[in-house]
Amino acid sequence: MALRLLLDSADPAAWAEWLPSGLFHGVTTNPTLLRRAGQPCRLDNLAVLTDRALALGAREVHLQAWSGIGAGPGPAAGQASTAQVTEAQAEGAQAERYLVCGRALAALAPRRVWVKLPITRAGALAARQLLEEAIPITFTACFEPAQVLLAAALGADYIAPYLGRIGDLGRDGHAELAAMQRCVAGVGSPLRLLVASLRRQEDLARLAAEGLDTFTISPQIAAELFASPVTRAAAEQFERDALGD
Repeated sequence: MALRLLLDSADPAAWAEWLPSGLFHGVTTNPTLLRRAGQPCRLDNLAVLTDRALALGAREVHLQAWSGIGAGPGPAAGQASTAQVTEAQAEGAQAERYLVCGRALAALAPRRVWVKLPITRAGALAARQLLEEAIPITFTACFEPAQVLLAAALGADYIAPYLGRIGDLGRDGHAELAAMQRCVAGVGSPLRLLVASLRRQEDLARLAAEGLDTFTISPQIAAELFASPVTRAAAEQFERDALGD
């Protein structure tokens, strides 16, 4: 598969700076990025942001589902106490809330919005239904190699392993993501590992050498890719030589 980069930001100013470059296939956001960018995590605001990203050239917009849209009472409200609600009932209720949100997000731009869901049981339950409705899915919060097999089995387009956060747990994130990629290749799945939580530009080349080809990177990392002082010095020398200085 061809290299695919997505811009990890909810800041329209960053989109305006980087999307016209042609480097990025699309953008990824989540409620945390929205908060950092001062953008309300509301459907009406996400509609405006989606339109803006698409107008700037994004081919995909990945939006994280949450349980706030159309959330109703729990599965046993008015019938049983919280202690009596089983884990399966709680997961089913959460899946229903993800479904409501996922459908609303997908409707903002059909086949251009990818609904992001955590790779939990509730997320998987919601994803199955959304996929049956031809709504594309990106699983998030991937920390274990076996989780990519769940995403592959369900038929998701992407799953996002968190490189930096895996390293924060004292584990070798590079080795684990390479193992995830081997799992995907081993079962012949078209699933893309969307590498997230990438904190250094060196990680990009290191993982690409292991066969990973899909990355979501921050505007800061994007800028670092063009910040080589020796490249800048060589370009400046070309200019001086062209002018005969």
